[in-house]
Amino acid sequence: MRYFASIDAALDGLDVFLRDDSSPLYQHELVARTVVPYLARLGASFDSWRNRLDFASKFRISRADSGFPVFQNVLELEKDRRSAASRLAAIPEPAALRADMADFILRHKAFPKELQDRLAERLYLETIENGEFFTPFVLPETIKVSVNPKTKRPFYVTHWGVFDGTATLPMIYSAVIEDSAPDMVETLVGKDGKLNRDVDIPLPVGGLLNPELARRFDQWAEANSSYSLTPATVAANMDEEFETLHPTQLRRIVLGPFYSAGITQNNDTVSIILDKVGEAENAWLLSWTIQDIYSKHERPGRKGLWSSTPARQEYHIETNDLEAARMGVSTFEKHALIPHEAYQALYAAGQADKVFAGYKTHIISGKHVISDV
Repeated sequence: MRYFASIDAALDGLDVFLRDDSSPLYQHELVARTVVPYLARLGASFDSWRNRLDFASKFRISRADSGFPVFQNVLELEKDRRSAASRLAAIPEPAALRADMADFILRHKAFPKELQDRLAERLYLETIENGEFFTPFVLPETIKVSVNPKTKRPFYVTHWGVFDGTATLPMIYSAVIEDSAPDMVETLVGKDGKLNRDVDIPLPVGGLLNPELARRFDQWAEANSSYSLTPATVAANMDEEFETLHPTQLRRIVLGPFYSAGITQNNDTVSIILDKVGEAENAWLLSWTIQDIYSKHERPGRKGLWSSTPARQEYHIETNDLEAARMGVSTFEKHALIPHEAYQALYAAGQADKVFAGYKTHIISGKHVISDV
């Protein structure tokens, strides 16, 4: 299927770009540790969806919007993964199925379509049983712990993933979160005001590092990470929900839209020109947006005889930039990755400047990337 050839090439190209020495992934190790696992999950999801088509024909794409598979496909893949063990127990082993297929051909002089579907289903279930995919919600993970020298609080870098069902967009969140819980301060902050070296923290840690809040944080993240919420709202919601957690920075990476020749209709200009590119692996365009919100200062908490208020963050929204204000962010970057042949087609049509206005453009040719053209 042409779509899978395009998306495979796009994800491979994104991996090449992110590993390039001029990309932010190469320059900042934490970005690499955040983004790479989600790209691997997304690639595994597409491999499984393609394998599923060997016995099930239902697969839909958000052609007019994101260019990614519709949410029902994400839900079905997760359902299949969870039920794989019980379904495998009811399907004969591959060797037995192949023997039955050979016997069927000899007896009936026809192709055993039903048996082939059963074999394809079994092979599919075997590959997804223990796989890691881009599920509707990927649980948070903490990848860094340190101490803010000014506040003397420990802080965590924690990330999680969401496949938004309404926008049909995969998203990656990461947050820098200070923790003022007394037991965590006592445990993690040494007498010198730095991270306590006597505490062994085997990073990465599944979930938020604070064990008292980890489960609640998982539930909060799942309920507060939809695309319809601005990053400023997500950060403020976290700040309001947890009295001792202080999110000083939150980043959201939105993958998409994805444009594929002959498949998507999310941009008429791009679609018409990409249709003229011969090879499917060169007839695509992948965009993504990096959105950041950060705290400009903290409003101190107050303790009174009758009432008290916790410390609260005040976030900077760049109101001088209308698009940043609309997004609810301090800063943002829009990126586009496109094969050299497709970029040449856009350039020859005089559409490159229009299509890539406001984007940092990255052109990929083989294993090489040219950026900021």
